[in-house]
Amino acid sequence: MAQVDTAETGQGGAGTWRAGIRRAIRSASRPEPWKRGPVLAALALLLGLLMLLHAKIPNGIGGIGSLVENLLPWFGLFIPALLAGALWRRSASAVVALLLPVAVWLNLFGGLLSDKSHAGGDLTVASHNVSADNPDPAGTARDLAASGADVLALEEITAQARGTYEKGLAKAYPYHTVQGTVGLWSKLPLSDTRPVDTEIDYGPLAATKPADTKLSYNRALRTTVATDHGPLAVYLAHLGSVRVNPRAGFSTATRDRNAQALAKAVAAEKNKRVVLLGDLNGTTDDRAFAGLTSELHSVQDAAGDGFGFSWPATFPVARIDQILVRGVQPESSWVLPATGSDHLPVAAGISW
Repeated sequence: MAQVDTAETGQGGAGTWRAGIRRAIRSASRPEPWKRGPVLAALALLLGLLMLLHAKIPNGIGGIGSLVENLLPWFGLFIPALLAGALWRRSASAVVALLLPVAVWLNLFGGLLSDKSHAGGDLTVASHNVSADNPDPAGTARDLAASGADVLALEEITAQARGTYEKGLAKAYPYHTVQGTVGLWSKLPLSDTRPVDTEIDYGPLAATKPADTKLSYNRALRTTVATDHGPLAVYLAHLGSVRVNPRAGFSTATRDRNAQALAKAVAAEKNKRVVLLGDLNGTTDDRAFAGLTSELHSVQDAAGDGFGFSWPATFPVARIDQILVRGVQPESSWVLPATGSDHLPVAAGISW
């Protein structure tokens, strides 16, 4: 009986030894957690570098640099996707590599995740691209009049709808000016109003267009609003449209030229207190607005609650409708409810 037990024990020991060898071989043939998911780790690092060095992306080929900058916040969506892949592959290297894009994204946009608004403010300003195709300009005028804004800027006013906006806003705003396709309505007196030449590209007929008809195509103006705290210089602009197509890529030539001209006008402004309202057809992350953002700062960045996306109205993906200031303090910034336009109105409270 004892001999049988010894034999069985011996056989069992040999079996355990051989099983251990097999497990060691299988373990050696599998990559360790740090060696798994090299592609995921590389993609995570690439994502982080893309966001970190977005200003270095060349713009000469299809305007790819500006396109990336306008969509920059959405690159954060790749982070949870890569994290899910890293956890599925049990890749420690990919998880660690994801720290780079997380840190970069939080540095760029983390401040927009919290509510930085404050109650109060001396003046409320609002801006809205009302859309040339707006099916209900009268309803849009009623909504905007009910917003409570002291100064209201409208872009893309057509000749057919101009009278509707003037009639609908007359009671709430005793002062207004319309220059071409942009207009400003105010509860406070306006003075020194003039168009701003942003060198709009009118196409092949630009050279033959008479100088006295240029105003009808104007898309920017400057005026002075008389406040209890002194004069406030207000600029209103609707910069050139951008297009995305397979051949030209992200086409921004007209908008970029407009932005440069507008930046020069703002830089030459003698009033220390300035507000710029309008549809800039781009986010403030876009390099095209470096001249403007060096003179002015965004109320959304300083006093907003969230990203404040304004376009398109059905599913906003970018804030291209801007309120930029200099010499005044942003207290709050928000997006107003949708109207008949494809843009959402934006508003801000400012103080001295």
